[in-house]
Parts: sequence; structure tokens; C-alpha cells
Amino acid sequence: MQDEIKTAQKLVEVIIDFFVNYSFQVIGAIFVLVIGFLVARSVASFLLRLFERKKIDVTLSKFIAATSKVIIIGFTIIIAMGKFGITIAPFIAALAALAFGASFALQGPVANYGAGLVIILTRPFVVGNTIAVSGVSGIVDEVTLGATILTDEDGVKITVPNKHIVGEILHNSKEKRIVEEIVGISYDSDPEKAIRIIKEVLNEFQGVSREPLSKVGIQKFNDSSIDIGLRYWIPSRKYFNILYKVNLAVYRQLKAGDIKIPFPQRDVHIVSRSQDGPSTTSQI
Repeated sequence: MQDEIKTAQKLVEVIIDFFVNYSFQVIGAIFVLVIGFLVARSVASFLLRLFERKKIDVTLSKFIAATSKVIIIGFTIIIAMGKFGITIAPFIAALAALAFGASFALQGPVANYGAGLVIILTRPFVVGNTIAVSGVSGIVDEVTLGATILTDEDGVKITVPNKHIVGEILHNSKEKRIVEEIVGISYDSDPEKAIRIIKEVLNEFQGVSREPLSKVGIQKFNDSSIDIGLRYWIPSRKYFNILYKVNLAVYRQLKAGDIKIPFPQRDVHIVSRSQDGPSTTSQI
């Protein structure tokens, strides 16, 4: 029992000595941390508002604001550690050794961060653009150091690692997306009339862009049809919604204009030969 009392007394003495000797350092460190975090948050908010007034790109603005916040917090932590007489040189050496050892295991994330920095600095696209890359497409919702987040028309978020964007073929159609369709009409129908009908549908349809202008014309002569090509632009966020409505409107107007859309067909000639007579041909 006496030993336990002595141990408790020693513990109390150590705690009292610690607060007597380091109370001001602890209070000072906490004060520095609180002030540092407040300053970092204020600076980041100020930079975002400033860049917004100057109409600077959103992606670059967020990156600069976030980087400034991290730098200020880092310096704050260093100053707070100095209050206890702790030097950061050993920590830097340890972090360098750890980074070297982990570099082989972290090649993927590091590559993503490097590619993200390239995207943020070169800005091949910005938030709100419609891009297609690595087999996916969508509207850019957010660009981080590690990945670019896209949103499709259904609201599904697509996360693309940045290393799969830099160095790849990238399509950026800004806020619009092109529609490329083909309508086959019969050789008995008037292609000029069909082109005129389709142009009227596109020109009168709400949602189809007026700039650039829609293009309609004969694209190909097939075995069973004359292929009329359509190229027009619509907002990315309403792509399929408008596409389906335009296709239905084109079909209805072509039908009303007596423009036939033929079934695939092929003429087959059967040649039969007899020993005594000439060959005969029948057509199916």
C-alpha cells in the first residue's frame, strides 16, 4: 500500500513539475496552433473570393487556396514544436528515408499526383467542361491532385486517376456534346426533300445548339439505302434526353413527308442449268 502511495505521489510531482516548467510553452503552442489554423482558413477564403472576382479558373483557384492553407498550417506546426525546443531536422531526415523506401510501393499514387499537378497548371480542361478520355466521358465536377471526378447525365460520379488523363488522347467539347447520327432512306425517295425536313426539325427543336450550326447531308450510298448524316450539338447534361426526342421527331416528319426508310434487302438470282435446254434464271 505504501509503495502505491509513493508511486502516486511521484506521478503527481512529475505532472506538477511539467506544468510548472512547460505551462507557458503548452499555452503558447496551443495559442500558435489556433491562430495558425484561423489564419490559414481566412487566407484560403480570401484567395477564393479574390480569384472569383478576377474570374480566374476555378480549378486553379482551389489548388492555390488549398496549397496556401497547407503551407501556413505546416509553418504553424513547426513554430508550435519550437516552443518545446524540438528541432525538425530529425523528422525531415526520417520522412526523407520513409519517402525513399515507400516510393516503390507508391508509384501509382505519386504518378497520379504528378499528373494532377500538370493538369492544374496546364489546364487542358476546367470544371464544367465535357471531356472524353480513356473510354469514359462526362462533365468535369472536380479536379484534385489524385483524380479527376466526372458526372454523367444520370448523376453518376466517375473517378478517373489523373495518370490515365495526361498523355492520353483527350476530347474536350466544353459544355456541349456532338451528336452524329445516320438515317437511311429509300432510293425511291427524294434525298433533297429528306435533308430539308431534317434541317427543319433541327432548326426548330429546343435544345439543339445554333452555334455551331447543324449539318445534314448525304453521307454514304449503301446497298439498300441512301444514308443521310446528321451532326449537331446539344448540352451535355441533356444529351440522351434531347437525342431521343430529336430522333422521334425526325422519324415522324420523314414519315409525314412520304420519305421511306427501307428494310435491308438483297436481290438473289438463281441460275439453273438443264442438260437439253438453255439455262434459266429466276429472281427472288
